[in-house]
Amino acid sequence: MWGRGDPYEQYVGRWSRRVAPLFLDWLSAAERLGWVDVGCGTGALTAAILDGCAPASVVGVDPAEGFVAAARERLGDRATFLLGDAAGLPLRDASADAVVSALVLNFVPAPRAAVQEALRVARPGGTVAAYVWDYAGRMDLMRRFWDAAAALDPAASRLDEGPRFPLARPDALAALFGLAGCAEVATTAIDIPTVFADFEDYWTPFLGGQGPAPAYAMSLEASAREALRARLEKTLPREADGSIALMARAWAVRGVRPGG
Repeated sequence: MWGRGDPYEQYVGRWSRRVAPLFLDWLSAAERLGWVDVGCGTGALTAAILDGCAPASVVGVDPAEGFVAAARERLGDRATFLLGDAAGLPLRDASADAVVSALVLNFVPAPRAAVQEALRVARPGGTVAAYVWDYAGRMDLMRRFWDAAAALDPAASRLDEGPRFPLARPDALAALFGLAGCAEVATTAIDIPTVFADFEDYWTPFLGGQGPAPAYAMSLEASAREALRARLEKTLPREADGSIALMARAWAVRGVRPGG
């Protein structure tokens, strides 16, 4: 589903970069910490940590070689990037002050194991935190897509991230972190504007094939894809200048490894 940097950047990477600094502001972490970015993708959260947190070190971990290559190309030797899985991080016990992830938990086959693995790597008293898109609510660019797709093809509802990812809710995230062993669990909403210059700026990323919605769009016959395009072009809200002003909400969760 994920693996190449460029299509991801055009689709959601550009919006993830805007959420990342707000997420870090909410964490209010001290300077000179050792960070781990689990599922670092193309490096949006890693870059925000480097630019805004004065870290002692940052390690990004991702299972996709294409993403790791893109992150290394973008950030060079400012951070260390490793291939690895969220449920089996290639890092020592209690070796980081903060273990974080962006837009990853709902794609992990065993999210509780992933949070427990983050706790293993965090030092006692260290922070474990994550954020995911509000697929069922105010992740408008995806919500508008799936609503239009289901109106034309009821079978599309089975692929909609909203019902497929029930973890992407504050109560579910808090419960996950608590059951995994985190103390001091808290959640918050992070909202950002997602303004598209025009309809093509909105539609073109769905042709990249990466992610559930783009994969669905590219699985359609040309005529069905054109019908979906036409419905979206007709129903999306427009500003006077032709731009499309939507909103993206992420749900964030944090906890502490007990014992600090």
